[in-house]
Amino acid sequence: MLTVEKIGGTSMSALKEVINNIILYERTGDQLYNRVFVVSAFWGVTDLLLENKKTGAPGVYHRIAKYQDFHRALKELVIELKTINQRYAELGLDLEVADKFIENHVNEAQTYLENLAGILASGYVSNDGILLAAREILASIGESHSAFNFTNILQQKGINATLIDLSGFGDHRALTIDQRIKHAFKHIDFANTICIVTGYAKGTEGIMREFNRGYSEVTFSKIAEILKPQEAIIHKEYHLSTADPAIVGVENCCPVGFTNYDIADQLADVGMEAIHPKASKPLEINGINLRIKNTFQPAHPGTLITREFVCEHKRVEVITGTDKLLVIDIYDPLMVGNVGSDLRIMEVFYKHRISYTFKATSANSISTVIWERDFDKKLITDLEALFDKVTVEKVAMVCLLGTNMDQPGLLAKSAFALSEKGINIKTAGFALRKVNIQFLISREHFKEAVIAINKAMGKFEVK
Repeated sequence: MLTVEKIGGTSMSALKEVINNIILYERTGDQLYNRVFVVSAFWGVTDLLLENKKTGAPGVYHRIAKYQDFHRALKELVIELKTINQRYAELGLDLEVADKFIENHVNEAQTYLENLAGILASGYVSNDGILLAAREILASIGESHSAFNFTNILQQKGINATLIDLSGFGDHRALTIDQRIKHAFKHIDFANTICIVTGYAKGTEGIMREFNRGYSEVTFSKIAEILKPQEAIIHKEYHLSTADPAIVGVENCCPVGFTNYDIADQLADVGMEAIHPKASKPLEINGINLRIKNTFQPAHPGTLITREFVCEHKRVEVITGTDKLLVIDIYDPLMVGNVGSDLRIMEVFYKHRISYTFKATSANSISTVIWERDFDKKLITDLEALFDKVTVEKVAMVCLLGTNMDQPGLLAKSAFALSEKGINIKTAGFALRKVNIQFLISREHFKEAVIAINKAMGKFEVK
């Protein structure tokens, strides 16, 4: 019964637990096999290669983008990767082989990057395509490193593990990502091996062009779509919970037992990704169930996400949100009765490639919520050229999510919980399907609002 599974970067850095809790847990002999593991780079490595995902601190990539010498940065990278190798010597990693592999791999990457830098400096071609290629080459190093080490350790333990490196180093064929995956798995005997696969996959379309840092989940999804496993599994360092334990306390929340892909999309829309929404679509369309498991609690079944699940009784399944949003309010006295105002606004958003998470309207104004990270001053300038007044405000959003929560009084109960704490609701809304109720509030009240609504909903059951 084949499974396709993904292990994230934080979990990968705890390889001892990954081996004990995922690879070996309640399995011996032939039970070890029929599994494909897509692995991310070890924690922090992609940040060194590209940029820090949270702080934006530059990595090797930014030296290339700014026409700076990057050779020293690559040498320092090799030193860091060898230091990481030493951490896994106690697990059986062959240090000499692992160090030689990463030296050769980075040297090959350096040759590619030198060629790209030369073309970039010539000024004859568009920077965008060259820089994207540089990001792809650099990103691939992290996954090739972790996948090689993981495979080597398993082999040293006597487990038949097969490394499937989709990074395409040394392979100059013009293959799409799907073609590369199909070719890589063409002759695999799943019943007699564990496959360890790089989260990065080289393809003519460029996996980072559309997905950027979410590429490993896309690779995982594409492999599942092609292999049609019994189940797809993502191993994280935490459970998908009814609320954030760091905010409400572990005793006031619990893992979500079951939900559906629609709720997974709602979660991703506010930054609480069970899976990247574009990675979930092939799974959903092909009827492949997705399980989210906690690496450090192997006995727990985790959360099962399916296409059809609807809770048998009405209840809220998840309370979540984010305090990293901006609301852009666009006012114009000529809006009332004027067809096309919203279209004109959306054309400006489309021009700047900015998506929104929430929208509210009145006769003469339209309020649109975006991620703060996507803010562009030129967007505001373009909107001000079309409308009378444009204001921007930092806000937070708190959401109630559920597959079956259409019950009288839920909106009032939630709003009352906020009002009791003196939290003003700037705007609120929900679509007709009522799987997501959203409250826009001041940022300083975000955590207090999550706690208040969580308490108002009562003790959650695992369903």
